[in-house]
Amino acid sequence: MGWKSSGNRYGVVAISIHWITALAVLGLLVSGMTMAGMTDDAARQPIVRTHVLIGIAVALLTLLRIGWWLFADRKPDEPAGQPRWQARAAHAVHGLLYAVIIVLAASGVATIALSGAGYILFGDTPGPLPDFMQYPPRLAHGLFAWLLMALIVLHVAAAFYHQFLLRDRLLARMGLGRPG
Repeated sequence: MGWKSSGNRYGVVAISIHWITALAVLGLLVSGMTMAGMTDDAARQPIVRTHVLIGIAVALLTLLRIGWWLFADRKPDEPAGQPRWQARAAHAVHGLLYAVIIVLAASGVATIALSGAGYILFGDTPGPLPDFMQYPPRLAHGLFAWLLMALIVLHVAAAFYHQFLLRDRLLARMGLGRPG
């Protein structure tokens, strides 16, 4: 497998970015849900700090991935025999995944900046974290997190549909199994 994608398989760079991002996003969703129910500020601060750092990494990986597609690589060909509506739906879901991740990063950074929490989390200003819900970008952050979860469900459902119902080994394009 080469660094760049071929007509029937993604390259090492695209596969690596995909799976690293997927694991990091899962961690972000778990930590976000965990923080939402926490009241102990001392226990919440290291989770928020880690969440922010991983969120920035995911945003950078997403921008790297978009840049990779625009300037360095091409995506594999559409699966043979795939209906046009499925190809369009796949493109739409992928585009929305990228857009939602960028919005989540922007709303997260805006929440931290507007609340002054950056100084508490990463600076030398001790104290409790502010109530993030008082800042408008936090509402967008929460809503887009739910949208991201819905898009992930659609994405995984489509992958499973291809893998287990159509048995077209589409997941092999992403490094899982041997191509057909």
